[in-house]
Amino acid sequence: MATSPAPVPPSPAAVRRVAVSSFLGTTIEYYDFLLYGTAAALIFNKVFFADLTPVVGTIVALATLAAGYLARLAGALVFGHFGDRLGRKSVMLTTMVVMGTSSGLIGLLPTYAHIGAAAPLLLVFLRLCQGIAVGGEFGGAVLMTTEHARDGRRGRATVSAVAGAPAGSLLATGVMLLVTLLPEKDLLSWGWRLPFLASFVLLAVGLWFRARISESPVFTAHHSTRPAAGQRPLTAMLRRSRRRFLLAVLVQLGPYFGNGVFALFVVSYAASIGYTRSAALDGLIIGLICSIAMTPVYAGVSDRVGRRPFIIAGCAALALLAYPLFLMINTGSVLLLVLAVAVYVAFVLTPVTAVAPVLLSELFPTEVRYTATSTSYQLAQTVGSGFGPLIAASLIAAAGGGTNVGLLVVFLIVFALVSTVAACLLPETRTTTLIEAMPAIKPDGTPKAVTRL
Repeated sequence: MATSPAPVPPSPAAVRRVAVSSFLGTTIEYYDFLLYGTAAALIFNKVFFADLTPVVGTIVALATLAAGYLARLAGALVFGHFGDRLGRKSVMLTTMVVMGTSSGLIGLLPTYAHIGAAAPLLLVFLRLCQGIAVGGEFGGAVLMTTEHARDGRRGRATVSAVAGAPAGSLLATGVMLLVTLLPEKDLLSWGWRLPFLASFVLLAVGLWFRARISESPVFTAHHSTRPAAGQRPLTAMLRRSRRRFLLAVLVQLGPYFGNGVFALFVVSYAASIGYTRSAALDGLIIGLICSIAMTPVYAGVSDRVGRRPFIIAGCAALALLAYPLFLMINTGSVLLLVLAVAVYVAFVLTPVTAVAPVLLSELFPTEVRYTATSTSYQLAQTVGSGFGPLIAASLIAAAGGGTNVGLLVVFLIVFALVSTVAACLLPETRTTTLIEAMPAIKPDGTPKAVTRL
């Protein structure tokens, strides 16, 4: 098997710049993207879909949330292709600009009351722009940290990129919690805009750091001797890594369905059964704080014991706790609601989200790594977190509404078990060397030697 020359080790200062840039990038990504999710559940059904009944308006608002996740998949395919061909840095600069700009513009949109049907159409357009940008951002941020890290320390290195996810979510949830304290008239007229307008400020800070990072040394070493040619990265990945790609998607699917339910849908569900608007958000904030604290622990220990144990534990925990968590939520106790949401985020979801990104990076070789990592992650997010709230609302409605969550719990348990099996079938990757590459590709697009991964 042909291999690339050893990459030139980056300086400590370069590694620190990449870590800060990756943290800021994923923080901005999750702030912008999940801010929309909370606003869709609480506000957008009233200001952009006001001509619909409350129930239908909520479902349509959540459907636009799902549309953004579909756009994430498209973004992963597009930016993954260019990230594997042209490099990681230029793609990450582009995604940050598109993401921050589209999110800020949402805060400037006229409402349905001002321009009618054009308002929700513009909202959906900007949501799609958000999704496309996010699709390329997370995979690139993770790859920049893993490809700058030494073997044996990649779990710890990815903490900067991975911790940005709960940090951005915490920031979005905290800001939305503050604005929901406003009187409803003020919230619906101008208060909801402030968190989105703040995206312009975050974009400026993020770009200042990102413009100063260096290109991935692993990509540079590989690309210097084997420039992009022949097969497209997506085609090459599907030809030789289909099984790994499928398992990579399935292993994330259960936890992200849980995320769609216990971190997104729960906001509107709790309000529908008598809780205040802020009750579920309080649980999210506590869970996200714990998640930020636990992410370095899970990721760091995975460098010693492996990636699979944490992912298997998180998936199995969802199967065991789905029903008890809903029992706690349905008691009407604010304390138990907050505890249920916090437990899911910190101790069921985070073992997976802390370790899965580095596992994805280690599963695939350099010339398809951006495409494979981003696409598998975004596909699982699209189906799980994107359609999870919509599926949850539909299953509860089919069961009679209210607190009839039996169908939803069965649904979560089935996919949790699917993810657990997928994790058991994946290889352990913590000892993988990232500069191992696919065989060289001939000018006609066929590989000189085919190795099944």
